[in-house]
Amino acid sequence: MRFKMRYLLLLPTLLSLVHAETKERELDWWETTIFYQIYPRSFKDSDGDGIGDLNGITQNLEYLKELGIGATWLSPIFKSPMYDFGYDIADFYAIQDEYGTMEDFENLLAKAKELDIKIVLDFVPNHTSNESMWFEEALKGHEKYYDYFIWEDGIIDDNGNMQPPNNWISVFRKSAWEYREEVGKYYLHQFVIGQPDLNFRNPDVVEEMKNVVRFWLDKGVAGFRVDAIAHLFEVDKMEFGGKFPDEPFTGNLDLGPDDYDYLDHIYTKDRDETFDMVYQWREVFDEYSEKDGLTRVMMTEAYSSPQLTMRYFGEGDRNGAQMPFNFVLISDVDGSSSAAEIKYALDKFLTFKPVDKLANWVAGNHDNNRVASRFSKKLVDGINMILLLMPGIAVTYMGEEIGMVDGYVSWEDTVDPSGCNTDDPINYWTASRDPERTPFQWSADKNAGFSTGDKTWLPVADGYETLNVEVQSAVDRSHLNVYKALALLRTDTVFRYGRYVSVAFNNDVFGFKRWNNGEHYIVLVNFREQPYNIDLTYFENVTGQLEVVVRSIQSPKNNGDLLEASLVELLGGESLVLKVVQ
Repeated sequence: MRFKMRYLLLLPTLLSLVHAETKERELDWWETTIFYQIYPRSFKDSDGDGIGDLNGITQNLEYLKELGIGATWLSPIFKSPMYDFGYDIADFYAIQDEYGTMEDFENLLAKAKELDIKIVLDFVPNHTSNESMWFEEALKGHEKYYDYFIWEDGIIDDNGNMQPPNNWISVFRKSAWEYREEVGKYYLHQFVIGQPDLNFRNPDVVEEMKNVVRFWLDKGVAGFRVDAIAHLFEVDKMEFGGKFPDEPFTGNLDLGPDDYDYLDHIYTKDRDETFDMVYQWREVFDEYSEKDGLTRVMMTEAYSSPQLTMRYFGEGDRNGAQMPFNFVLISDVDGSSSAAEIKYALDKFLTFKPVDKLANWVAGNHDNNRVASRFSKKLVDGINMILLLMPGIAVTYMGEEIGMVDGYVSWEDTVDPSGCNTDDPINYWTASRDPERTPFQWSADKNAGFSTGDKTWLPVADGYETLNVEVQSAVDRSHLNVYKALALLRTDTVFRYGRYVSVAFNNDVFGFKRWNNGEHYIVLVNFREQPYNIDLTYFENVTGQLEVVVRSIQSPKNNGDLLEASLVELLGGESLVLKVVQ
């Protein structure tokens, strides 16, 4: 009883503190913006070679501004032989020729600054290219650069043949080890053969990669998205007598020994040292922020458990990433998911995250099937409502704002190593990432307005003649205009500071409420074709009439329509944003 009374006495003070935190704290630029991911190779080709480039991005920054975008993250633009299309970096300090020059990049930064759009780059610390100067020098016996990589002796089998050091498997299938006669050893590559892993137990590598960060921050970028961070460290082999141990089997008999998920990656993924490295990078970021007052933002990519993901935020008095990517809309749910499963996935990140950190929402990227293909074409607007109106930061992959679908890429046209390494001309598409990387659809012109060239690096998706920016800009009911309306709506204080509660009304209908200072908004998404009558008075302080603020393009309702809170007719596949009429 004494505990209850003490709590009741403290409650007004606690509520006032919460009110002050959510109402009065000035939000930083990265806390309110929408991040827009550009895959440069597929965004806009300015010179007709069929490959997107930096000048193509610069020429279309106004499009991002009109969308309501405040920051864009660019997939790698660095010098690369392109075995993995830029994620195999030969020179971290140079621009890939087919994307442009350093001057082109500086022009991009200048134009973006004029429009108040921040530029965020990809940081790929786990590995380099086997055509990098570092690796070439290592093969020549240069001691400094030899120690930049992870080497191991092979094993001689019973037949006298050399075999890899252990059973470790690449993310892209097959052995994670490759032999080089020049040094008589195998090197580790957790991704493609052309991507030798860097040795972060070497202080020289740690400092080199910090210098990479400093180089681009000096150029004026506003932060980095850190690629494949969970793979940064491997177990210290000295704990096992100087030899890297085998990883245990998962027991999944449906997989073959060449498949990555055949093993449980306890020695090559999510190591404790990884988090310390993230905190060290954050210290470099903060050095720059302290100089000029502009926060440099870090986003980390790790498909890990919620518990591990939260560690990227920081521990104790050490800060980490502001945005450990939240992939639940990609990894946990799809078009077959029930409303309860949607609610569970969305609420999970909010439940696990530290109370003083922001959530973030990612519905698509260059590695996963597009929203319109993974959910359905009808749910494009509904997913964008969730992405942009949930509490926290939104990240949009280029093309999701117009509902682009996965393109068909034949086995002959497949270039993604993840697909090629299946060696399977029938089922390659299950592993290939090419379908979500097809060229951006600007118009009904040749190559969807992406390029004037005779051939594009990947084929343009079918249906671009009617599914493109130009067409959707010209009509009222389009995914593009719904997206713009949502981007504008999220600037309201309700969505910047407001509270949140969600509910699965039944197996098919998911809804959530955002409210602040007497304003109440409801978002409803029907994930199936079955129509329903929904009683929104389930939500506290929701009575009387609600105004339609935004509706999905299939909805017969109009913005401004008034609906009775106790009986909202929601059609199959329909999504709505409603405001309680005062």
